[in-house]
Amino acid sequence: MLGAMHDTGQGVRTDHALAVHYYRQATDQGHAEGRCCLGICYRNSSGVPQCHAEAARYFRLAADQGYATAQYNYATTCFYGEGVPQDHEEGARYYRLAADQGEAQGQCNYAMACLHGQGIPQEHE
Repeated sequence: MLGAMHDTGQGVRTDHALAVHYYRQATDQGHAEGRCCLGICYRNSSGVPQCHAEAARYFRLAADQGYATAQYNYATTCFYGEGVPQDHEEGARYYRLAADQGEAQGQCNYAMACLHGQGIPQEHE
């Protein structure tokens, strides 16, 4: 993806604003990875002013398309209330979606939510 190349300087000069331009084009075409990357740009203030609400919006759009990395990122925004009201139940649900697709951080965070009963009932055996 052109946006990622400009974002990381992979074969081209690093240009975060141009990366955002390409991520927006991908987003406008419904591309889940582009939406997630644009969310990361908003979260990290990379090529755009930092805006956690916009980050959460793009993470949610990509997460609802089944993109595991976005599911993990959206879950984290829910858990910590970054750009959305804090909601452990919603966060745990999206961590579970990411975990079910093999996303390692999602698996770890879902396990921790289960262990501590955050957003889901505790199950001890």
